[in-house]
Amino acid sequence: MDIGTEVNSARVGGLLERRGTNRFPLKEDVRYRVVQSKTQQVTGSGTTLNIGSGGILFTTEERLPLGRMVELSVNWPARLDGTCPLQFVATGRVVRAEVDRAAVRIERYEFKTRGAKAAAQAGS
Repeated sequence: MDIGTEVNSARVGGLLERRGTNRFPLKEDVRYRVVQSKTQQVTGSGTTLNIGSGGILFTTEERLPLGRMVELSVNWPARLDGTCPLQFVATGRVVRAEVDRAAVRIERYEFKTRGAKAAAQAGS
């Protein structure tokens, strides 16, 4: 028996939890763009529902195509040195999609500083 598997296979709400990492509830604005869209430019905005080191769940304006790469930009709640607003920018693949939400497995991410104009708009 693999102990790591048993730990990661805990029951959550009666369902078997298969994620390898923890998710944390986080409700922040998110903008997304499907990178590999062949027919049209798919972009939109929503709200993050939860996030972890391996993935992010967020609301969408329409169903996103499964398996496609997506760029995400999230207004991060913490500030660099307590003053400079940050933005979490990630690229990943859509692993679950519903009419109004999607889950993306994060493949790359970075934190960027937000400009004063973007920070002012986010605060209003």
